[in-house]
Amino acid sequence: MTQHGSSNARTALVVVAHHRADSLTAHTARRTAERLEAAGYRVDLLDLHAEGFDPRMNTADQPDWGDREKAYSDEAHAHMRRVLDADVVVAVFPVYWQSVPALLKGWIDRVWNYGFAYGRSKPRLAGKRMLWLGLAGATADDPITEAMHSLLETNLSEGIAYYCGFSHSVVGLLTDAEERPQRVDAEGNLLVGDAVAGAEREAQYAGFDHRAREIVEKFLASESLAA
Repeated sequence: MTQHGSSNARTALVVVAHHRADSLTAHTARRTAERLEAAGYRVDLLDLHAEGFDPRMNTADQPDWGDREKAYSDEAHAHMRRVLDADVVVAVFPVYWQSVPALLKGWIDRVWNYGFAYGRSKPRLAGKRMLWLGLAGATADDPITEAMHSLLETNLSEGIAYYCGFSHSVVGLLTDAEERPQRVDAEGNLLVGDAVAGAEREAQYAGFDHRAREIVEKFLASESLAA
């Protein structure tokens, strides 16, 4: 966990859900953290894999499901505190099967638990803001991307964030995350293009960083308008 800024600064919890520290997902999370710091946030960077988070629910996480006042596991409690301390939560993840990876889904299952994140007339997470940054291998012109974005928005913003009382939630879908462009044609065949290299590759990733930055800045701008 890394924290920066004064004690009076707003806090952003940036959650990274990838198993490799050298991945584009991890790179995007670090860049996002830098952008949030520049905007005046104190950043808590939560790398789920690096911190050894186990996504599997266990009985200690839910000793008595129907009791909203139950004592959760120590690990769940520690992560709950980090969510409570955040004004903004940003999840950065690769899109797997038009959803989030098991690492992130398990974090939500174990931490955003009944009695904590939902199940109360006054949600404990009410008023917080959520940004989901999903990296997809599909190309921007692939017809599947529109449906993918819509599905993620419904699942993550409506099905999770708003259900838990977040005042604002948005999904930013970052396409063209693969080194080799790929798409599925009308017959279901996977079409994989040539890998880019050299200056072309640098330009591709610079463009990717720019798009990620635009999504984050738009999200922060919407906060200013709401205020």
